[in-house]
Amino acid sequence: MESLLIHPQDPGQLEQIKAYLKSLKIAFEVKKSALPPHVVAGIEKAIAEDDAGQTMSFDEFRQKHFLSNK
Repeated sequence: MESLLIHPQDPGQLEQIKAYLKSLKIAFEVKKSALPPHVVAGIEKAIAEDDAGQTMSFDEFRQKHFLSNK
C-alpha cells in the first residue's frame, strides 16, 4: 500500500483534509515539523528568492562580504 504526504497551505486546508479523511474513515497520523517555524520561514524565503533569480555565486558573496586575500 502507498502512503501520501500532504502539504496544506494554511490551517483551514489542514482542517478540511482531516475532516475529509475522518469522514472516509481513513487512518492518518499528524507529525509536527521537526524544524522551528522561523527556520521553515527562512527556508521558504530562500526558495522564493532562488525562484525569482535573486542569487549570487559563492565568489560574488565572498567578494562582497569578506576581505580579499591579497
